[in-house]
Amino acid sequence: MNGNIRKFVNAAMLAALTCVAVLIIEIPIPATNGYINAGDGIVLLCAALLGSVYGGFAAGVGASLADVFLGYVRYVPATFIIKFIMAFIAGMIFKKTDPKKSAGIILCALVSGLASETVMIAGYFVYEALALGYGFAGALAGVPGNIFQGIGGTVIYAILLFAVKKNKFLSEKMNLK
Repeated sequence: MNGNIRKFVNAAMLAALTCVAVLIIEIPIPATNGYINAGDGIVLLCAALLGSVYGGFAAGVGASLADVFLGYVRYVPATFIIKFIMAFIAGMIFKKTDPKKSAGIILCALVSGLASETVMIAGYFVYEALALGYGFAGALAGVPGNIFQGIGGTVIYAILLFAVKKNKFLSEKMNLK
């Protein structure tokens, strides 16, 4: 199969996986009419498996589809942009780190998580404050939930990187051997 077609198909599969991961755990935040979920670990994994651009599209499309399915359509534009940027950053960090050893995997996950999840927290804060009209005080209500989601996503990402390292086929494809 052509390399670009393979990446496109893999991106579509990871977009579906991202969507499902978001749909599995959805905890509403009444103050912002939003929700937190367990999908950020998969958002970050998209970048490790596909690189920044394809991983970013997979993450953005998958998370945005989940917003549509859950009835949070007003978040779709922000979700696509925020999740794309998160995965793009995580992909750049994955490329620059050496996650072949356990310490490298932990370091990669922590640095990726800190950088990417900061984008998520700030991105939704600004979107809720300005685009949704909640104001800065109103948007603050979503920050603790987003911090919790970010920590969870980082932990899930680290666990998934360890699992991928154990898989011979994936670890060779990702150069984790």
